[in-house]
Amino acid sequence: MRWTEHGERSLYESPWMSLRLVDVEIPGHTRFDHHVVRFPNHAAGTVVHDRARGAVLLLWRHRFITDTWGWEVPAGNLDPGESPAEAAVREAVEESGWRPADLELLATYRPMPGAIDQTFHLFYASKAEEVGPPVDAFEAERVEWVPVADMRAGLTDGRVTEGLSLTALSLAVVRGHLA
Repeated sequence: MRWTEHGERSLYESPWMSLRLVDVEIPGHTRFDHHVVRFPNHAAGTVVHDRARGAVLLLWRHRFITDTWGWEVPAGNLDPGESPAEAAVREAVEESGWRPADLELLATYRPMPGAIDQTFHLFYASKAEEVGPPVDAFEAERVEWVPVADMRAGLTDGRVTEGLSLTALSLAVVRGHLA
């Protein structure tokens, strides 16, 4: 059954997101206000794999909101007019100093469609070229080629908990890229 939207109003606006209150009605049920977070940009991330090294390029990052540390794939928002693949490559270069190549789309998904309208595009890169130091060195405490076995263990032991990265790495495993 499709919900009916009767309108929405802004509670908060910024260049990065907006919090909206949407007046919705479930057919045959009640009408109520539902909070929705809207993002102006989609996001893209890349699993960068070097088979010769037997490793995946990851960023060790602190997330202040949850006060947690963990491994993440390079990722970020699409710029206006940029394709998801272009954004994935740009973000990897900016955050790691490595340019991924031979991108394959792993998935496009919505992480929390019950409350957030953002879309994530996930890619797998079978190779990468080092192009220099990270442009956005503040993004991570360190950038490392993590052995695939360690990365796979990190999927279940709490070292990979950020949603986009967890999904991207798990899909790469399921697709046989990170055996």
